[in-house]
Amino acid sequence: MSDAAGATSMTDTEYDRSTREILSAIERALDKWLQDDVVDIDSQRSGGMLELTTPSGSKLVINTQPPLHELWLAARSGGRHFRFVRPDWVDTRDGAEFFKTLSRDLSAQTGLSLTIDRPKAA
Repeated sequence: MSDAAGATSMTDTEYDRSTREILSAIERALDKWLQDDVVDIDSQRSGGMLELTTPSGSKLVINTQPPLHELWLAARSGGRHFRFVRPDWVDTRDGAEFFKTLSRDLSAQTGLSLTIDRPKAA
């Protein structure tokens, strides 16, 4: 998939709202897992960057890229760039959906079956 294939145009305001909702949804999932005694994944948010640290110490980083209207994910499996293609955020290389990729990477790095769902409005 090329970088521009199928990308849906967003205003800066729409991009900001969508990515804030995504980062908040991830934080809510982490809080629920902690509350339900599933797993304790530490998170640290700085602006548009969310760093997750698993109990083993491995990290995943989700980073917004406002000038490009992209969402980046760095995990053990590698770095990926996602663009909004209605209704999902998809990998610019292979079309993989962001939340499926994030859930797969979190599961791989924790050894648990973890799923983070896309927020309804994102």
